[in-house]
Amino acid sequence: MKKIKVLIVDDSALVREILTKGLSQDPEIEVVGTASDPYIARDKIVHLLPDVLTLDVEMPRMDGIEFLRRLMPQYPLPVVVVSALTKKGASITLDAFEAGAVEVVTKPNTDIKRGLTMMLNELRTKVKIAASTNLNVLLSNRNSQPVPLKKPSRALAESTDKVIAIGASTGGTEAIRSIISSFHSTMPGTVVVQHMPAGFTKHFAERLNGLSAMEVMEAKTGDRVMAGRVLIAPGGRQMKVVRSGGIYQVNCDSTEETNGHCPSVETLFQSVAKYVGANAIGIMLTGMGSDGADGMLAMRLAGARTIAQDEATSVVFGMPRVAYEKGGAECLLPLNIIPGEIVKMLNAR
Repeated sequence: MKKIKVLIVDDSALVREILTKGLSQDPEIEVVGTASDPYIARDKIVHLLPDVLTLDVEMPRMDGIEFLRRLMPQYPLPVVVVSALTKKGASITLDAFEAGAVEVVTKPNTDIKRGLTMMLNELRTKVKIAASTNLNVLLSNRNSQPVPLKKPSRALAESTDKVIAIGASTGGTEAIRSIISSFHSTMPGTVVVQHMPAGFTKHFAERLNGLSAMEVMEAKTGDRVMAGRVLIAPGGRQMKVVRSGGIYQVNCDSTEETNGHCPSVETLFQSVAKYVGANAIGIMLTGMGSDGADGMLAMRLAGARTIAQDEATSVVFGMPRVAYEKGGAECLLPLNIIPGEIVKMLNAR
């Protein structure tokens, strides 16, 4: 079996040692080298030809973002960001996604011993995910511009009883950006699960809010799902849609994992199937694994319309493929076609 060759880039010698030992525990992964800064990393990439890069973003001489922006046009590589969970680190990590990073893993800042074990388990998994990504699609989605939608009909604009539910994982930050930034301010209430650690979703929502005609915010329990608003599930909490009288709200109290994720697309979609039913549209975007596939099927059986992203435009064609194979997704569509199809489905109702 060919091993996944990894180059570790971090300015801390201790972190480089910890990551090397942690990754080397997996027989499918080989750490071929380490680098203390982007200048050393650049030279080692040329000589070692790694399959995946792990990258600290807050480094001296050149930060990880600038390094990515220079690297990707010349030596495109799947990159897993290993970042400290700070306000600055969260913002920079989102910059890293826009520059071409595939996944993010957070360094522990409390309960270091237990946190390190969990982080290294996550890192080994995400290195494997990164190695399987379609990097050409990732870079293409990064550079794509959203296609503005035609103005929705007045009937659609005045309706508040419809809900759009979106789920995504690897490659999803740019896919979600593409869809949400194309929406008009009168689109129905939209709920989104993107697999992302706690501390990052707030910054993700803020960034989307600056790009969208809709109001985009990190969700909290009691927030109303309403026309013109996008609610992003908070990292580390499950988000469910519930009905309260004649309105829809979200509940974000649970911290238990579903399918190994918190937030989980499955949890969101099952709640939408139960409480929204035929008034919903479900969208499954790029991501590894099968999270949300059963929930999307439950939505469809409840009368919802459903779409999954096609293989050609997915960074990882995992979650959309399983959703389609299980019968949850009605169709597979390219990313740039999905927003227009959503409007067609809404107007058809």
